Amino acid sequence: MSSSFTVQCSLLPSCGLHHHDQTPSTKAANFAQIPSWVSLKFTAPSINTRQIESGQVENVHLVSLSKQGRLKEARDFLKHMNEAGVSVSPQSYKCLFEKCGLMGSLSDGKLVHDWLRKTIKSPPEFLGNDALQMYCDCGSLSDAQKMFDEMLHKNLVSWVIIISAYAQKGILKRAILMFSHMLESGIRPNSSIFTSLLKSLTEHSLLELGKQIHSYVIRTGMNSNVSIDTSIANMYVKCGWLEGAKLVFDRMADKNAVVWTGLMVGYTEDEKLEEVLELFAEMVRKSVEVDDFVFSIILKACAGLEDLIMGRQIHGYSVKLGLDSEVSVGTPLVDFYVKCANFESAYRAFERIHEPNDVSWSAIISGYCQSGKFEECVKIFQSLICKGVTLNSFVYTSIFQACSAIADVNFGTQVHADAIKRGLVALLHGTSAMITMYSKCGRLDYAYRAFESIGKPDTVAWTSIISGYAYHGNASEALRLFHRMQDSGVRPNSVTFIAVLTACSHSGLVTEGKQYLDSMSCLYDVEPTIDHYDCMIDVYSRAGLLQEALELIKSMPFEPDAMSWKSLLGGCWIHRNLELGKFAAENLLQLDPEDTASYIIMFNLYASSGKWEEAAVFRRMMAERNLRKEIGCSWITVKGEKHRFIVGDQHHPQIEQIYSKLKELSISFREAEDSLLTEEDVLNGFPERKEQLLDHSERLAMAFGLISSPSNVPIVVFKNIRACKDCHEFAKHVSVVTGRAIVVRDSSRFHHFELGECSCRDYW
Repeated sequence: MSSSFTVQCSLLPSCGLHHHDQTPSTKAANFAQIPSWVSLKFTAPSINTRQIESGQVENVHLVSLSKQGRLKEARDFLKHMNEAGVSVSPQSYKCLFEKCGLMGSLSDGKLVHDWLRKTIKSPPEFLGNDALQMYCDCGSLSDAQKMFDEMLHKNLVSWVIIISAYAQKGILKRAILMFSHMLESGIRPNSSIFTSLLKSLTEHSLLELGKQIHSYVIRTGMNSNVSIDTSIANMYVKCGWLEGAKLVFDRMADKNAVVWTGLMVGYTEDEKLEEVLELFAEMVRKSVEVDDFVFSIILKACAGLEDLIMGRQIHGYSVKLGLDSEVSVGTPLVDFYVKCANFESAYRAFERIHEPNDVSWSAIISGYCQSGKFEECVKIFQSLICKGVTLNSFVYTSIFQACSAIADVNFGTQVHADAIKRGLVALLHGTSAMITMYSKCGRLDYAYRAFESIGKPDTVAWTSIISGYAYHGNASEALRLFHRMQDSGVRPNSVTFIAVLTACSHSGLVTEGKQYLDSMSCLYDVEPTIDHYDCMIDVYSRAGLLQEALELIKSMPFEPDAMSWKSLLGGCWIHRNLELGKFAAENLLQLDPEDTASYIIMFNLYASSGKWEEAAVFRRMMAERNLRKEIGCSWITVKGEKHRFIVGDQHHPQIEQIYSKLKELSISFREAEDSLLTEEDVLNGFPERKEQLLDHSERLAMAFGLISSPSNVPIVVFKNIRACKDCHEFAKHVSVVTGRAIVVRDSSRFHHFELGECSCRDYW
């Protein structure tokens, strides 16, 4: 016998095990039948002769095998013990049943049960219950019911086991029927039966049954039992009756942490977040122990309320208890600060976490993404992949969003491949983000392939692909997909109609846009919001129907917001309506005096009419408010490398060749007769000379693409702000004289230029 086994035996107390009555000669003969690998003959001095003769050593070894989960060896050894005439103790059988149930090994459990029936004619009652529990743990309720029916002596434990098993499996009718049979047999239920039944009631449809059980508990006088009261309160929470849960909670003399937590969870799920804060405050006042789960609930409530002050207090309390560095508290802290847009605090909270998990990384990467630090998102992701950290699908969703923002289709494709390798693509929220990434990176063909790869696209996936086509100005395909979505049985939601109306806006489909807005509530059961009306205002404004846009603003069932007036003002700029533009700007600046775009548009409107003094007023207003127009920046990826340009850039290594190419193109470019100011002229305050237009960032990027990429490859340029009218015309011209396809993504949409035409049809 090995020394490790010897130590095990010497440490275990006597179990009162014994042999069948045998003579020394039969003992020796039977003992020889024990397999040689057990080595029971030659034991250490710590095991005395009496222990060997009583069978204690064999039973200890049997228990040891079962506790280690070596069920096949335990089963074989059990067989040899029985064949050798060595008595197997009830405690050994108990251990075997427990392990078979724990491991879900029904076949082993049945064999052990058969041996029990063969070797012990009248086993103790507890062994019958252990066998019954084993069948239930292995999920074989048919075997359990059969055994239960055959049991001659059913005690309370037997009933608890069978009723609890049915309840846990959700077979409530059978559980209640067995409960009735138990009462008929004269056995009084205990708290375990009630808690099992109550835990199985998790839907609103089961509320009445829960109330009946509650009534029975009161009649039996067990309603002062803390365990039962807690189960009743939690049952009401899960069934959606928070008022009932609160009544039970208030009547409890002794409240444990579980009932506090359960009610807090209920309020959180019902979005009664103020009540969550009140419960937490009461918890602290009454010195109830607060664990990490409670902190996760309360921080979620603070995030929902965007209550930064309360959240900071909770954070301080977690620091006091030494829990803020635990991943279960640190991660909700990061998520709370991210949702409150306090990114610096989110980063600091993240750095305090000892061992971040995939949820922690997801929260901080989401924070970087929301704060516009897209490059940092990518760097963190790359480092995590190199370290072999397991990441969840939400991380990939954030990375796809980052790739969308920086228009890095190459890295996005690599992330896509990695997601496929990890089996995460099937998660729809990730796939939808991937569709958006490809469409915003200019690869609508890849976006469509990603969409088609989804077995059953949900509303989010359909909306993503419709938005992609709308963003690229392909309204006919966007609307075709919208009708295909309905044919597939998927219902559109509010966001879907934003995409549909955007498609109409970007393609000048006024009639269609109005039809979709009018039919939302009656045909699709989706109530229009201010966002949908703003889209329709944009449809009218872009199409030059400015009076119709104004009438919609006045008649819609919402107070106009900043976007309402901004859409109208944008239409006034496109169609040069100074008077209506002044009215729209006045209303817009009342709602959002910091909106830089409105000052720029009004400056340009006055300047285009030759009213320089009035234009200068808006320039001064910008200066007084310390408003600065975002500097134009464009970038293009050539041979896998990203090249960035700003207005008037002189730092690119090939800048001389770039300007040379631009001058060559400008000779053949017919300049517009009226040199209208662009948005990028505001900082100068005067009309630009036509040659200064060469400095615009998108032109620099286009020229670089022309001199650096193969002639059969489209020139794809990305810009951080809206493209100016002159550069838009310039791109049309370049597509004609070079025969190259030009694609420009600005802050508004995609523009596909071919043979002097743009996909936007000058709607942007």
